[in-house]
Amino acid sequence: MLTFSQKVMLSDGWSRRLIAFFSGAVGVLALAPVGFFPAFFVPMTAAVWLIDGSAGENRWASLRRAAAAGWWLGFGYFVAGLWWLGVAFLAEADRFAWALPLGVLGLPAGLAFFTALGFALARLLWSPGAARVFALAAGLTVAEWLRGHILTGFPWNDFGMALGDNPLFAQFASVGGLYSLTVLSVLLFAAPALLGKGGRGRKAVALSLAGFVALALFGAARLQGKVETVKGVKLRVVQANVANDEFRADRRSELLDRYLKLSDRSTSPQTTGLTDVTHVFWSESVFPFLLAQDPAALSAIAARMQTAILFTGAARAEIEARRPHYFNSLAVIQKGEIKEWFDKMHLTPFGEYMPLAGALTRLGLSPFAWSPGTFDAGEYSRVLTAPGLPAVFPLICYESIFPEEVAARLSDLNARPGLILNVTNDGWFGVTSGPYQHLSQARLRAIEQGLPMVRSANTGVSAIIDPYGRLLASTSLGTEAVLDGSLPKALPATFYSQHWRLAPAIAWLIVLAAALIRPRNI
Repeated sequence: MLTFSQKVMLSDGWSRRLIAFFSGAVGVLALAPVGFFPAFFVPMTAAVWLIDGSAGENRWASLRRAAAAGWWLGFGYFVAGLWWLGVAFLAEADRFAWALPLGVLGLPAGLAFFTALGFALARLLWSPGAARVFALAAGLTVAEWLRGHILTGFPWNDFGMALGDNPLFAQFASVGGLYSLTVLSVLLFAAPALLGKGGRGRKAVALSLAGFVALALFGAARLQGKVETVKGVKLRVVQANVANDEFRADRRSELLDRYLKLSDRSTSPQTTGLTDVTHVFWSESVFPFLLAQDPAALSAIAARMQTAILFTGAARAEIEARRPHYFNSLAVIQKGEIKEWFDKMHLTPFGEYMPLAGALTRLGLSPFAWSPGTFDAGEYSRVLTAPGLPAVFPLICYESIFPEEVAARLSDLNARPGLILNVTNDGWFGVTSGPYQHLSQARLRAIEQGLPMVRSANTGVSAIIDPYGRLLASTSLGTEAVLDGSLPKALPATFYSQHWRLAPAIAWLIVLAAALIRPRNI
């Protein structure tokens, strides 16, 4: 009688495709908001067996068969992990509902080609025994790195997040970053596929379990660290929960008044309003107008916030050679005066600009996010400063999911900041898994860099996060809320923050070398 693994290896046609698809879909349970990391054993174990069963009459046939299995596994993973994108198409159903299949099925279908590439690369390195698990780790890590960089990149739900969503395992990101977690995720979760191969298979699984234990012990030891707070700083994060249909220019006064009233809300005997707060944080996309060109709005902010300093998302414009340039920006406001700006550098495709704009505009597509015109990307990375705070490193929305961009921008600064500020508007995606996944990925940047994070999201999840990635305070999704707290101090620079190129490269080279120990056999 055939074993289960043999049935997977020998599967063909639609049975093989469905095995791959549903294996990938099950793996999403390892991610936020479920966070059941053992679920990732399913796709990685299946991946080994599917590639085992990819042998063909020649090398090309073997690679093609492996790539096809990878595509179906990736398609299942991305459909299950990104289905919530469809909610954005329904926010203005009269304009975008027709394009819903493009987001729910089209994007996952495109992303699955990276997984297909990873399977094909693994097949090139394939050999009998435990070495093939290292081949899978080498191939899929290359594919995930490419997914995070090609066409501006989309590393959302990178395979490394199977470990990165777990507070204990995620601590290793301080050493190797997200892509080292990708290497480890594939390697450790694929190990059960080796069972049934005799003593060597059992040894490989034992080593995998030892790897999980080692990661957990490292994480537990690191989480014993205590974090002091910055004296004299009292933070207030405002989550206004503004629905998309409320975000209109004719409601500008009502929206501003809503934010100001929430900012001045009494939350405890110790915090009765703005007089007991030093710094206030509003989310991305607060104003359906250009704040810098609205003196009345700035005056209203000045009248209410006489001592507190405000950080807020706001679109801004520059006129150059008779052509206006618009930016999705973050402003620092003190006594009604805009002191500093940061312009978002990595714009969100379809949200803030249209790839292949000419062709897609003719099809009736336009950016989802409100803007006074087409957004331009900011050109300069910088920190924002405000009295009482250490230097603030800004990340607007989507920018928080790119580990190497964040690391590169930080390394270009003259001095290490003391705080990451992430403002976002995840209201397009409703009460779904998307905002939780976004929080999980942003939190990993805090761990990688050893920096605390303040996160202000329009509809949630807003949070104050310490440099170990612990949520010191957080809001519920889809609710109006005010979050008060102290600011944790930054840790010394992590190994990853100093060696962000080298650390993942070393991890990948190790698994590549291990994959090449035995002769290749296709």
